[in-house]
Amino acid sequence: MGLSSALASAMSGLRANQAALSIVSSNVANSQTPGYVVQTPNQIEVTTGDFGSTAMTTGVSRELDTYVLNQLRTETGGSGYADQMASILKQLQNVYGTPGNSGTLETALNNFTTALQALSTSSGASSAQTVALGAAQALATQLNVTTKGIQSLRSNVEQDLGNSAQAANAAMQTVADINTRLQGLSANDPSAATLMDQRDQAINTLSKYVDVRVTTDGSNQANIYTTTGIQLVGAGLASQFTFASAGALSATKLYDIDPAKSGVGALNIVLPNGSKVDVVANNVVSSGQIAADLKLRDQTLVQAQNQIDQLAATMASALSDKTTAGSTVSGSPAGFDIDLAGALPGNTANFTYTDTTTNTQRQITLVNVTDPAALPLQNAPNANPMRIGVNFTGGMSAIAAALNTALSTSHLSFSAAPAPATATTLRVTDDNSGLAKVNSASTTKTISALTSGNPQLAVFTDGGQALYTGAITSSGSQMTGLAGRIAVNTQLVADPTRMSVYNTSPVTPAGDTTRPDYLYSQLTNAVFSYSPATGLGSANQPFTGSVSNYLQQFLSVQANSASQATQLQQGQSVVVSTLQAKFNSTSSVNLDSEMSNLIQLQNAYAANAHVMSVVQSMMNTLIQAQL
Repeated sequence: MGLSSALASAMSGLRANQAALSIVSSNVANSQTPGYVVQTPNQIEVTTGDFGSTAMTTGVSRELDTYVLNQLRTETGGSGYADQMASILKQLQNVYGTPGNSGTLETALNNFTTALQALSTSSGASSAQTVALGAAQALATQLNVTTKGIQSLRSNVEQDLGNSAQAANAAMQTVADINTRLQGLSANDPSAATLMDQRDQAINTLSKYVDVRVTTDGSNQANIYTTTGIQLVGAGLASQFTFASAGALSATKLYDIDPAKSGVGALNIVLPNGSKVDVVANNVVSSGQIAADLKLRDQTLVQAQNQIDQLAATMASALSDKTTAGSTVSGSPAGFDIDLAGALPGNTANFTYTDTTTNTQRQITLVNVTDPAALPLQNAPNANPMRIGVNFTGGMSAIAAALNTALSTSHLSFSAAPAPATATTLRVTDDNSGLAKVNSASTTKTISALTSGNPQLAVFTDGGQALYTGAITSSGSQMTGLAGRIAVNTQLVADPTRMSVYNTSPVTPAGDTTRPDYLYSQLTNAVFSYSPATGLGSANQPFTGSVSNYLQQFLSVQANSASQATQLQQGQSVVVSTLQAKFNSTSSVNLDSEMSNLIQLQNAYAANAHVMSVVQSMMNTLIQAQL
């Protein structure tokens, strides 16, 4: 090796050391900078002349584990989802209150049933009537307050959706802007490393709100997709979430795939090509805070509202509805006659029959639906009971024709009952095929009069006076949001004696406890079936139990859901922390390592400088020798 080659090698070594020292300095200076990924110099060997070589610094490398980074982003999305679910469900528990404390549904219902029991044992004393009426009003008020709390949570989630959409948009735009700035830059360019740190930070922020899948192409452009394949960011282009808030929500404001019918804020995503996608209808997001908000607004909290609406509806119907068994039709074909006179919209006719082919018992519920736009009623597959909507005021011939068409495969036959039956009597029998056997039939009607001669009493109404009958119209079921509207019958408030007096001709004898006994029994002992929309039971096997059983059951389910959400949040937090620590172990600045590198560079710098000094001395000696 000649002296010039040696000098060139030493000088390239010094330059390489200077570049490396600059990187070490940057690492140390940014040791506390969030998102900074430790950098190392890229050096290559370059041959010089016939002998020897020099060192060249071609750029920097970011020391990160991409597999761990991708896992961290996935779990960050899961953490964002779990955090939001746990937070809202914890607040929902606060709405319900602590079991046994005052100001809870459980306490209000217990107080009402206790007051009814006291009314019975006191033989209808006026003071006991007043206390029972006050307990009923307190229960109605507690249902109103609970509804307000649930809808307040839905409104908060609705607002958070808008905030989360804006935050996600900002992160996506940041990634797109950095993609543009990275075009033309080598991945090893020191300035590119800084931009990629900023881009990774923006992607990490985005992963809190939506699930992300990131790929990087040959031109160092990050392309981001949801797990369902919707592109969020491309080369210099970003999608944008658009959210049109519906403001404060109520129990009747629900999501509908038809935007014209939907009562909640519409969340769409506008893709880089300009097309718009409904985020909810197309299940665009499956994790992250936005996914949690959507599930809470459209499912979890709606189900919570369904639960208390069902409680309100069952209580109202349990106290005011009278079920009358049908009259047996002897001979062949066998069956029953049921009188539909006086049935209000929402009242029902019910019958059971046995499919003798499979020996399966089936139930049919005929619902009085006077709004033709609400027909036909929807049923889950193999629903039992099956609900069929029909207008009871349409005449027996029209009703029978509609039912024979709707149940054409059941081997049942419907007709107007012949004289001497009334014109409002419907007959249901088998069709003489031997393939069906009618077992029972009945009608359930709402008693409106306070002194009808029956123990049934419309204690609770939809608002002050409107009866709750379960009416179904094109705008939905009367049960939806009932807990927020339920009140004590204003006629009863004006005359509390009707808590005991159920007849005026003749007048109910003093001390007669028929009505309070009935009311108490209906709330504590009578067994009812509850809608699967409450999250209890299923269409084929609905949850059954007393009003008290039902209340305890759904409160227990809600408490378990809140507990599980908290456990998931805690577990997800541990996973994220573990992955973050694993990522930091290779990607964050280690000051001990940097100081060790600094010492090595210092020694190498000194060695290269010494080589240059020796070469200079030798050159001086050669020059002097020539002189």
